[in-house]
Amino acid sequence: MTIVRTTLLGLLAALPLAAGLIACSPLTAINALSSGSASHVTRGLAYGPLPRQKLDVYAPKTRTGPVPVVVFFYGGNWTSGERADYAFVGHALAARGYLAVIADYRLFPDVHYPEILQDAARAVAWAAMEASRHGGDPTRLFVMGHSAGAYNAAMLALDASLLARHGMRPQDLRGWIGLAGPYDFLPVENPTARPVFFYPDTPVSSQPIRHVTTAAPPALLIAPKPGKDKLVNPARNTGGLAAALRALHRPVTETYFDHVGHATLVATLAAPLRGLAPTLDAVGAFIDANNGSEDAALPAKTVQKDKAPLPSRAPGAATPAPEQRAYDKTPAP
Repeated sequence: MTIVRTTLLGLLAALPLAAGLIACSPLTAINALSSGSASHVTRGLAYGPLPRQKLDVYAPKTRTGPVPVVVFFYGGNWTSGERADYAFVGHALAARGYLAVIADYRLFPDVHYPEILQDAARAVAWAAMEASRHGGDPTRLFVMGHSAGAYNAAMLALDASLLARHGMRPQDLRGWIGLAGPYDFLPVENPTARPVFFYPDTPVSSQPIRHVTTAAPPALLIAPKPGKDKLVNPARNTGGLAAALRALHRPVTETYFDHVGHATLVATLAAPLRGLAPTLDAVGAFIDANNGSEDAALPAKTVQKDKAPLPSRAPGAATPAPEQRAYDKTPAP
């Protein structure tokens, strides 16, 4: 997290309006500089019985009908993070006309893999059941995340067992969006993340790339250009997962930006830093393009193929009866 803080503070120091905020945390400064005038915020909604099973909802103030729903998961090596720190993400998505759900989830050392993902799945199930109360259209549901949160989003979209606990399937998602995500990281090299995944006995099933099937929903994978991200290798993770999805003819768009690093990629969703990369434009274009058919595809970028194609696997089981979908009727994780 020291790298993240130093990088973001360096960028904020270049903004005249941020001069008085540098003593604050970088995310606090970004939030202070991000306008929330276009969104209505409902905070502290419970999606489960535990203290960290809460979320905030950012709804567009102006809308003509139900809008797409985006559930966002933040990063932090699965050991840190607070939903309030990512208010700028909620405001940015709401300003584009989407209902944003920013969810907390339990962290190590309180839980490990896969309990962290069970919380994420429970938050998505909440959105599927409750988004309509806030103006969202649960039939146009997306998951999104940055860094460790992008891992969470990838696993929900690819590992059918996670949403199945809530009577859902990956096909219930119109798409998923990953920003600088780790999708293929064995053996675990990050010392902070190692105990989260029981290193050196990390299960192979913990890797998103191992769950690619012909049922995978459309994906938008965004990363810094190779060499720009010192924490997550873009070629291996973003490029490798995109290649695996294409090998099974799944719709995937991958985009690499030149003037961002691992931390600053998500920060470019905030208005003061959007000049560094058109991240919000790319996210908006993907969501808008996938509001129709579940199999609507975007043009794929051409990049090196550094992973062998993975074998096709059977799609998930059929969706259970509607009453089984209620998030509050499933066992607590």
